[in-house]
Amino acid sequence: SVIRGTYLGLEYMRKGNGGDGGVIINISSLAGLMPAAFQPVYCATKHGVIGFTRSIAVTADMENYGVRLNTICPGFVNTPILQSIDKEENMGQYYTYKDEIKNMMQFYGVMDPSIIAEGLITIIEDDTLNGEVMKITASQGIHFQQYSQTPFTSSKR
Repeated sequence: SVIRGTYLGLEYMRKGNGGDGGVIINISSLAGLMPAAFQPVYCATKHGVIGFTRSIAVTADMENYGVRLNTICPGFVNTPILQSIDKEENMGQYYTYKDEIKNMMQFYGVMDPSIIAEGLITIIEDDTLNGEVMKITASQGIHFQQYSQTPFTSSKR
């Protein structure tokens, strides 16, 4: 759905197709930036969101779509899903890792959804952000993942 939604957004938003440009923000997770033994499928899909969004952001820039694409990777957010960690029927075979998850929650902290909204506003308003990965945690606030510069450049420039 992230990939299909992004392509649909680009189709309607890109300037070469009659759109006004804009920004697409895909939501991943801190689990997309590190291994998570207790959530391998979730972790893999969140890594995929980051890789896809960063890659399509380069394409959008090279093709002058006028659309920026970024990813937000929140840590633990105070939502009802956090309560499911203590229920074996929700965690399945990974229930034995509940203490590790709770330790991670304590380390990173649990934040209010309003800080996610603050991150969204930052990405929307800052026209220089494209292909960025914003990390949001209670312990470190809003900050960006650092990557080395991509060695490839557009031949159309």
